[in-house]
This record gives sequence, structure tokens and C-alpha cells, in this order.
Amino acid sequence: MEGEIFVVTGPGQGHLNPCMELCKHLASRNYQTTLVVPSTASFAIPSSFTQNTSTRIVHVAGSSGPSMPGPDPFRDKSGQDLEAHLANRSKDSARPLCAIIDFQMGWTKRVFWKFHIPFIGFFTFGACAAAMEMGAWKVQAGDIKPGEIRSVSGLPEDMALEHLDTKRRPEGPPRDHPHASGPDGPKGGGGPPKPGDRPPWVPEIEDQEHTRQSNYNEDDVIQWLDSKPRGSVLYVAFGSEVGPSKEEYPQLTMALEESTRPFIWVIQPGSGIPGSTESKVGERGLIICGWAPQLLILSHPSTGGFLSHCGWNSTVEAICRGVPLLEWPFRGDQYYNAKWVVKHLKVGHRVAEDPSEMVRKDDIRGGIEKVMVDVEIKKMAGALRGKLENGFPASSEAALDAFGHFISQRKALYTTK
Repeated sequence: MEGEIFVVTGPGQGHLNPCMELCKHLASRNYQTTLVVPSTASFAIPSSFTQNTSTRIVHVAGSSGPSMPGPDPFRDKSGQDLEAHLANRSKDSARPLCAIIDFQMGWTKRVFWKFHIPFIGFFTFGACAAAMEMGAWKVQAGDIKPGEIRSVSGLPEDMALEHLDTKRRPEGPPRDHPHASGPDGPKGGGGPPKPGDRPPWVPEIEDQEHTRQSNYNEDDVIQWLDSKPRGSVLYVAFGSEVGPSKEEYPQLTMALEESTRPFIWVIQPGSGIPGSTESKVGERGLIICGWAPQLLILSHPSTGGFLSHCGWNSTVEAICRGVPLLEWPFRGDQYYNAKWVVKHLKVGHRVAEDPSEMVRKDDIRGGIEKVMVDVEIKKMAGALRGKLENGFPASSEAALDAFGHFISQRKALYTTK
């Protein structure tokens, strides 16, 4: 083994998945990896990951959602758990080469620093959003007037900032609301990376296990999808942390009820969907309460579109499977992910141009028709899938190779001291 690397993940599937995939890629390069994970997220770790002898797991206390303003009762306990693990390691154990820390868990650096372990930040969202956040700060995007366009150095012209790019939705509901949303993501980093340099950490279908409660199992979903024409199904899912407001939810419900398109709608328990919806849509709709096999759904030939919150994991999973996206962003990097998909990749459509305004039924219905029938969007989505289906992109391999070289230099420095 080349040495041990700790990877610290934040709560939520959008953080855990990239960190697990990073561990697997590092392990394939002969590094021993140790994933530090909140105990509340343990259920989401597949057995294929835990059975890998090159990966270990350290459980620490933690909440199941994003951090919120104010004191975090789990943070102190989590830090104590991590510190105890590092302190109790065998004296014969070599010092870890470094710790790779999810940006949401940046506070853990003080624990690693106490044990003289170098740390490296890890952004679990896309490079484009990180670059756009930095670019927006550099060009003072908050001052952009209606009709004005400001280019961002190093990024394509179609990613130039406009007035609408500065608008955001009102602050979301409290955490215990079924569609609660936490604070926005970070506002910049140590320098804008180039779009495409960040690996798309996309797990394989067989790596995903049914670990959550649901009213339908995978066989039920496959059977339903098999009964629908190719490319006819709209998949609707917003993840577990964000979603439409209480005023927008009925608008989405009516749009799906009045549409002629078959759909799969994934909702979280307690979301308040009208009980009459299932009877109105009949066999045309499959409403999943709780967990859904997203990769399986996106990979099925009957799936022709994805109404999404534009989270990075969901966005990349759809792109890699050639599924056009109807984008409905709610916070943080999701706005720039949506712009990237619509303006640059041209494989999707936004449900509304102004994210600060309420989304209405007609916006949703029009967007559904756009992504389901637009020939150019489908053509671009298929072409992009063809570029990505041959495995890990070369730029990502090169990035990991460069990281390995950097770590090797650090390792040599330690051994000469």
C-alpha cells in the first residue's frame, strides 16, 4: 500500500456518493482509504463498499441533513469521536498521508491538524458551479443590471452572467418541513477550476442497494417501465432536502394530472400529495413514496426526461445516461448546474427563467413538453452519453494521477524528516 488517506463526508447522499466513489478510485491506485461518515448515513453505504479490503469506515455522530445557522449539537460529539479514533490508533500505525475533507465538514480540519495530518478540501459539487461562484465574485455579479451581460474569464461565452443569474428563491421552510432546504453552498474557493476537470463520481447500478423504505420495490418499477413506450416516461424527483414550496406543490400536481405523459413521481413521506392524484392518473403515473432506484429508472429505455432539482449527483447521472433534463433549481450550486445544462450542454430546459418567481402549472406543462419532444435536446443528450459511456474520462484520470504525484512528494518529505 502507498499509504492511508482519510476521506471525510458530509451528511446527505449528494455528499456521501462522491466521497465513496473517491475512496474507490484511490483504493484502485493502491491507497488504503478510511471513510469518516456520520452514523445517520450508515444505512446508505452498500455492502460492496464495506467488503472492499482497501476501504475502512469510521462512524462519527452526525445529523442527517445539511448544517444550519447556529450551534450544531452534533458537531462537538462528532469531533470528539474523530479525535478519539485518531488517538486510539496503534502506535505502530503509520501517520495518514492526508485527509480529504468535504467542504461541509471543513471544521474537522482542526482535529486532523492536532495530529499533524495535512488536509485537502473536496468540493462534492461540479467544477462549473465552483468556477461560476468564483467568477461571480470577481465580476461583482450583484451589480449586474437587467439586459447587461458580464463574461467570466476562463469560461465559455454561453456561461456569461446575466441579471437573472443573480436572482434566487426566497429562503426555504424550516428543517422539519418535508421540503426544507438548508443554506446555500459556499461562495467561492481557492481558484476557479476548469469545467470538466472534476470527475463525475457516478456509481454503477449494482453498487446501489435498496436500503430505504418505499411503497414499490425495484421489480415493481421495472415492470411498470417495461409497459411504457420507449422514451415516453417523465421521471420527477427532487432529492430528500429540497422541493417546491407549499404554493408550488399544487401547481406541480395539476401539471402532472393534466399532462398526457406517463410519469414516475418520487415524493418524501408526509409531503402532502392530494390523495385524489393517483386515482386521476391511474396507470399513467407511478407515485413512489420514499426511496426510489434512480439509476435504474434513468437507465431504462422508457425514460425520456427528468424533472430535477439540479443537484450535482442527479445531473451527472442523467447526463451519463442520455436523459434530457427539465431543471428546477432551489439553492446553492443548483442554479449554476441548471445554467450549464441548458446554456452550455444544451441537454435541458429550465422550468422558469426567473428563479425568484413562483413556478406555475403552465410553466411546468410547457417545460415537460419541451424536454420530451425537442429533437435537438434529445440529439445533444444522446451524443453526450456516447462520449461518456466508455468509462472514466481521461481528464479525471489525469487529475487523480496528478493528485497521486502530489501525495507521493509529500510522503517523501515526511520520510526525510
